[in-house]
Amino acid sequence: MQSKDIEYNIKHIFENFSKNEFIFDFLIAYGISKTSVTRLKKGDFNLSKVQGEVLYKKKVLFKEEKSDKLLISIESLSTDERVLKHSPRFVIVTDFKTLLAKDLKLGTTKDIQFSELPRHYDFFLPLAGSEVYVTKNDNKADRDAAYKMAELYDCLITANHDIYTSKESIHSLNIFLSRLLFCFFAEDTGIFEENSIFTNSLTQHTQPDGSDTHLFLNELFKRLNSKSRDEFPVYLAEKFPYVNGGLFRDSIESPKFTSKARKILIGLGELQWQEINPDIFGSMIQAVVLPEYRSDLGMHYTSVENILKLIRPLFLDELYEEFEKHRDNVAQLRKLIARMSKMKFFDPACGSGNFLIITYKELRALEIEILQRIIEIQMPTLLEYTEIKLSQFYGIELDDFAHEMARLSLWLAEHQMNNIFEERLAGYGESKPLLPLKEAGHIVQGNSCREEWKEICPIGKDDEVYIIGNPPYQGSRKQNNVQKEDLRFVFGDNYKSLDYISAWFYKGARYIVDMNAKCAFVSTNSICQGDQARLNWPRILSEHIEIGYAYQSFKWINNAKGNAGVTVIIVGLRNASAAPKYLITNNIKKLVKDISPYLKEQSSIVISAKSSPISSLPEMKFGNMPNDGGNLILSEEERNKLPNLTLKWVKNYCGSADFIRGEKRYCLWIPDNELSEVRKYNMIKERLDKVTKHREKSSEKSTRAKSGIPNHFYFSAHKDTDSILIPRHSSESRPYIPIGFFDSETIIADSAMAVYNASPWHFAVITSRMHMVWVRAVGGRLKTDYRYSAKLCYNTFPFPNITEKQKENLNLYVFAILDERAKYPSKTMAQLYDPEIMPMGLRQAHKELDAAIERCYRLQPFANDTERLEYLFKLYEEMATKETLFAKPTKRKKRQ
Repeated sequence: MQSKDIEYNIKHIFENFSKNEFIFDFLIAYGISKTSVTRLKKGDFNLSKVQGEVLYKKKVLFKEEKSDKLLISIESLSTDERVLKHSPRFVIVTDFKTLLAKDLKLGTTKDIQFSELPRHYDFFLPLAGSEVYVTKNDNKADRDAAYKMAELYDCLITANHDIYTSKESIHSLNIFLSRLLFCFFAEDTGIFEENSIFTNSLTQHTQPDGSDTHLFLNELFKRLNSKSRDEFPVYLAEKFPYVNGGLFRDSIESPKFTSKARKILIGLGELQWQEINPDIFGSMIQAVVLPEYRSDLGMHYTSVENILKLIRPLFLDELYEEFEKHRDNVAQLRKLIARMSKMKFFDPACGSGNFLIITYKELRALEIEILQRIIEIQMPTLLEYTEIKLSQFYGIELDDFAHEMARLSLWLAEHQMNNIFEERLAGYGESKPLLPLKEAGHIVQGNSCREEWKEICPIGKDDEVYIIGNPPYQGSRKQNNVQKEDLRFVFGDNYKSLDYISAWFYKGARYIVDMNAKCAFVSTNSICQGDQARLNWPRILSEHIEIGYAYQSFKWINNAKGNAGVTVIIVGLRNASAAPKYLITNNIKKLVKDISPYLKEQSSIVISAKSSPISSLPEMKFGNMPNDGGNLILSEEERNKLPNLTLKWVKNYCGSADFIRGEKRYCLWIPDNELSEVRKYNMIKERLDKVTKHREKSSEKSTRAKSGIPNHFYFSAHKDTDSILIPRHSSESRPYIPIGFFDSETIIADSAMAVYNASPWHFAVITSRMHMVWVRAVGGRLKTDYRYSAKLCYNTFPFPNITEKQKENLNLYVFAILDERAKYPSKTMAQLYDPEIMPMGLRQAHKELDAAIERCYRLQPFANDTERLEYLFKLYEEMATKETLFAKPTKRKKRQ
């Protein structure tokens, strides 16, 4: 049962409310079977013998209580052994004015007005098998450092505007900044032996005006790259170590500083760098690099929170479950550490290493927990050492700087975790020193689309490999020539409409097939919507590969400067198995049977775009496009200025925004045989002349061709019939897309879709809940809002043939909806279809229409949207197959 179904069910309880039946209706609303609830009501399943209590094992203890005893009662029941031995998830007490509830597993509580229960339905979702999926928060110190470094960058660019004028020179500046980052981190975390030695030396050995700061830094960087101390002054030779690892190998000139830049640099040294995650280096790239440079390389920084959303269900949750399962068995715990020490992690678009770093740190943290438990059980005689190695981590990165940063970040993560390791194991654990840096990990510079992944991260039958990451997203229209050639390399000639990230999903699926391996990527949600779903997933999924878990659309946030909002998904691929599958929505984790390419709880049917409806519905077309320079379109004020005799050439003009917001516009609609007559009116003649000039100036031949007929719209599908208007975009929060029904006097604009020769029953089909379920599943999205498409939403919608009597019956329900709308002339469609304030009468009229539409499919009511969608997919498959079987063969042209 989906979350929206439960919300609907809870609201329905209040429409026919009964105190005596409340708890039983409540349980049914969350999907508890009616049979079980009936037995609970009879007393068979009620484990409480106390009058007025209902105790349902592992589900709920419910009690009606007096108002002045609510708090005392819930505290008492939450600790009552009589109750706890039956493990109810929730304790609920109410006087039907106030409701108190406690989640005994999570320890969370609710104290709400009873009437507000529908708004808080999600608190009880575990009753339906949907657990709250918790992620950690990002570190504030990361953001502070990112903003400060970006401020320094801006200051240096201002002071050195003649130096940093190319990508190559920007690259040098980025290396310079990465060295600063290392020094700040090193002085606060014990890599440099003396605390704050970098900041103190900088302060003591440079002038306040910043004039010699670059000279100090040049000399320091040489020292950090030299094994010899002899050529350096004592304050550098004795207090700073040899670092190695390539970070200070290349010779670059430090930029010149102003007094302000020096002050910012010292201010950076005062931050608490020991609190900063090494993945800050990814944020630094985004904070300092030029926007077009970042865009070209597809570099995206993902926050710790979002990385955990990917790696936890992919492998980390399972490791923790194994830990809990064997927490009293030392042999099994050591076996678990051994398994972790052999796992491989591969990010084929690793950027500065965010996913690899966080994965490494999470593994080390779990290893520490396991070792602490082993020490509790069995005091070791020898010191414990970490088994987790940087050599388990693999990556590919296109940019050489980001590639270097990934290696550096892993080193710093290792140092950070070594300190935690020694601290937590309190004398029973020891780590090797970090310096001098050695080669770590297998991070290679290269083009992930062109590289052979199994050569970079080898995999054998005994290996356990996880492919992770956040590859670049570019849509087909935003790809440069190199990226298009990359897709051609991966897919051959059939690549032109694919998102760039398609290559990573395809190569990931091919890598893991028949291996002990899984793959999961963060992606824009477009890859699982509309035409992209059709183009991609038949190539990716097969009898071998399936979606094992998915995180439905959520807002991608990060710590970086700018922090642009992107709506993303996470999709995890695995070899087909009987293991559980999970869909995660709004942090609610739900066990499901199957996951479709649309990230719904269905099988892997993919809907193909259709050029005409598969059901007996009239054709849907684009609305009418004027391409007139605004001269055929009139505001209400402009219309009112026209002479009355000309109003016969004016029609209503309505697009998506006009209809939803209740705005009025008009247009000139002039038949050819009346053109000479209308030109007698100067106000209209001037407009027509401007249309001609606008089209004559166009670079498009087809537009210029229309300049001689300025009374015509550039494109027109209008018919003098009743018509239906469908907005091409609509808010996801609305229960229904607001749809318009017009007579022939309204011209539908090209911002909307139009159906002509429309009958009311056609309106009924399109505005129904069944159709909305279909649109949510197969249509495209603009961020998370609905993007309506004739080819994908309307033409593919499976609707059975119905009788004339059924059509007449549906007409009546449509008139009821239109009548309800008419009762609120001052309200816009946006207001009428706002789920928070939708009038009850309109809501009820839609509900009755929904039921009538569903009876066209079958007499038995659908339990929820999941069941509706399953039925629609099955019917689609039958109708599409039938359409193919009875399609007329295409005639071949005879050769000349």
